[in-house]
Order: sequence, then C-alpha cells, then structure tokens
Amino acid sequence: MSKAGVLLAGAAEVDITPALDIQIAGDIGRRRPVEEIRERIFGRALMLEAAGIKFCILSLDLLSVTHKWVDQIRARASERVGLDPRAIMVHPVQNHATPSLGNLMLSDDYEGIPDDLWWLRGGDDRYNEPTAAAIVDAIAEANAGLAPVSVRVGREIDGREAFNRRFVLRDGTAQMLARGSDWKQILHCEGPIDPEVGVMTLTAAGDRNVAALLHYTCHPVHGYPHRFIIGGWPGAWASGMRAALGAGCVPLVLNGCCGNVHHKNHLDPGYVDSHLRMGCTLTDSGTRALQDLQTQGRPLLDWRSTKVRIPLRRLSEDDLTAAHQYLADHPEPPQRADVTDAVALEWDWAYAHSNIDLAAKQARQPYYDYEIQAVRIADSVVLALVGEPFVEGQLRIKLESPFDYNFVAHMSNGYAGYVPTAEALKRGGYETDTSNGSQLAPEALDMICTAAGELLNELYEAHR
Repeated sequence: MSKAGVLLAGAAEVDITPALDIQIAGDIGRRRPVEEIRERIFGRALMLEAAGIKFCILSLDLLSVTHKWVDQIRARASERVGLDPRAIMVHPVQNHATPSLGNLMLSDDYEGIPDDLWWLRGGDDRYNEPTAAAIVDAIAEANAGLAPVSVRVGREIDGREAFNRRFVLRDGTAQMLARGSDWKQILHCEGPIDPEVGVMTLTAAGDRNVAALLHYTCHPVHGYPHRFIIGGWPGAWASGMRAALGAGCVPLVLNGCCGNVHHKNHLDPGYVDSHLRMGCTLTDSGTRALQDLQTQGRPLLDWRSTKVRIPLRRLSEDDLTAAHQYLADHPEPPQRADVTDAVALEWDWAYAHSNIDLAAKQARQPYYDYEIQAVRIADSVVLALVGEPFVEGQLRIKLESPFDYNFVAHMSNGYAGYVPTAEALKRGGYETDTSNGSQLAPEALDMICTAAGELLNELYEAHR
C-alpha cells in the first residue's frame, strides 16, 4: 500500500512477437501471414499507485485489441494483482505491421464466410491466448516493482513526419492518398495535424527512469502491406528514447487521434518511406523536450471513466440489398487484379460481408457504448479513446482541457472504427464508408469531445 504523499510506479515489458504464419492485421481482404521477423515487438505495462489508488497503462505494439480481449486482460489482471478492471488502459499503438488481438473486421459469430477464409475476420486465434497471458504477466511484474517516483513533463513541436492524409478535390468530395487518377484535381488538404511531441518521465531514486510516456499522433502504416514484422515508428521511437533515458527505462508510446493523419507526405513526389528515419526524428524532438522538463510536485493519482451511448450510423435498405446482391453475383470471392503475389480479395466483396455483419449488429443493438477513460498523473492527464477519431477531435479536447499536458491515446479499450468529423462524412472518402470500420453516427465525434471535456474537468476540479 502506498503512503500518503508518495507516487509509486513500476514498469515491465514482454516480447509479443508472433510466430511465422500468424495473420498480420491492418488490411482489407488480404492474406498476410508472417514470413519474416525484422524487429521484435513488445507489450509494455506501467503500474501507478498513490494513496491507495492504482492504475495501469498498457502500450502494445499491435494494430488493435478487440473488446473481447480487453475484457479478458482486465479480468485476468484484476484477479492476479487486485486491480479494479476499469483501472486498466489497454492501448495498442495501431502498428499495421503486426497482428490484432481479436477479430476487428468481422464479428466472431458472423457466419457468412467459409472456414478457409477465417483471416478475413482480421485476427488470428492462434495468437490471442499466449499474447494475452504474456501481457498479464507484464502487469504483474510492473506491480511487483512499484517504487517512489517523481514526475516531469515536457513537449516539443515537430511537423516533419506527420501529414493530414485527406484531400478535398475540386468537385467538393474528399479522398485519402492523393496519388492517383484524381491527383490534379486536388484543391487543398482537408484538415490539420497535431505536431506535439509529449514526454513524461517517472524517475526513482538515483535518477533512475522507471518509465516514460511518449506521445505523438500519426498512423503507423510503415510495413503495410508486406508480410514482415516491424515495430514501426513507435518501436523505433521507443528504442531511441530508451537510449536517452537509460537501459532500465520502459518507454510507452501513446499514439493520438490519427484517423486522418499519415506519415507519408503525399504532396512530395520524392518522399522516402522509412520508419527508422521517423523514429530518429521523433527521438531528436523527444531528447530536446528532455532538456526542458518541468517537475510536477504533487504526487497525485486519480482516474475516471464514462460511457457515451452513440447511435450507430444506419445502413440504408439499398446498401444492404446491394451487399446481398453482390455476394449472390460473386459466390466465389474475386481476386484483386492489381495483386499477384498474395491472396487479396476485392474490397467490394469484403465490404459486402462487413455491411451484412453490421446490419445484424444494428438489429440487435442500434447504439455503441463508447468508453472514455482518463487518468490524472500529478498535474497531467492521459485520456483513452476508442477507435480512430479524426485529429480535429483531439485538438478540440486539448484546446478545451483544463490540463496543460494532455496525452491522448486512441484505439484504446476496444475498436469502433473511424470517427470522422461531420463535415468529412459529407465529403465522403475511405474513412467515411459505412461498415464495421466506420459505424458511428455523424454526431459521434462531437459527443465524444463533449464527454471527454466533462471528464477532464471533473478530474481537474477534484484536486484543485
């Protein structure tokens, strides 16, 4: 039990690198078995305790963790270390060169696909159980290593490696990834980025950095759509910052709301794709932030969570009819003509199944209970959001927050698909197509921002 006036922290990491042949997630309709391990990937746990309150933050080098496996991790960790299940933040960094823990593309109980196309669901059952067990082991190890720490925070600004990936065309529509047939129809970039590089260190006696929270906002799509495992920019950044903070430091990357933010500058025809370069760039900014860290003297720890009931975006009868008709016309899944080195099915076929699955979920429950979770560490806050909100939502939350330092972690505690702005939904484009990957009502982002603001104000006012 922690003493009053003391903040305790413990951290651990565990190797969660998949075996060969495990399905790599982050694609639609493509078989991506692991063929090569270029970099190991890890699950990292930070346990915090003060005045009898405990909270655990997980940063996982994975694409996603579904609700089923979030619940599994929380329940097992609660039993193992006596932690309130709601006091565990499960944050995968959304690395598209790693597996998913659970099926995010199709429901576990969806029966519309043949058994040999199991990988269309987006996960791999062979990976789930051993990985969840390893993550719970990391939580237990972090809990066993609790020691008094001081908290320091800082930031830098870096716009060299993140770019808004949606472009408004001259006809008023929008598209992702501008290189293509509509390249010369670009009118302007649709939205902003968040250039903040946030750093929090938790330092024990003898200047030993127990852990660090590292915050940036960008899709980790390096390695897509290949069949090798890498840590992406989050892994490269974590390695770089560990070198700066000490070998014993556990660096936890928290990736922000990057539903419309990408590492590729699509307006630069000479862009070179390199997650290692991006890791070096962020390490440069992160180490500059270390030179101006501010000590936060109050050893506070407190957390809150809430759920917002958001209506699901309804599929029209015409859309559902079209999905059934497409599958009737294509009983055998058509192979994409532009992919010859892998099994890659036409997106329309995959989307048809996704829409039928979504319609069945809507019939059972026409809303989504969206979890928002926040933990106050000294005078800073970590905010966990589900799915892939557009960055405009994160910027609004930061602008309206009473806290100076806000570390936002999207894709946390389950998956809800993209959460675009209402304006982006009107313009269309990949992130807005109604499916399991984009299913919430147009007002969802506004509802999430409003509820998040209320939660942050509650945490702030509780310890003024």
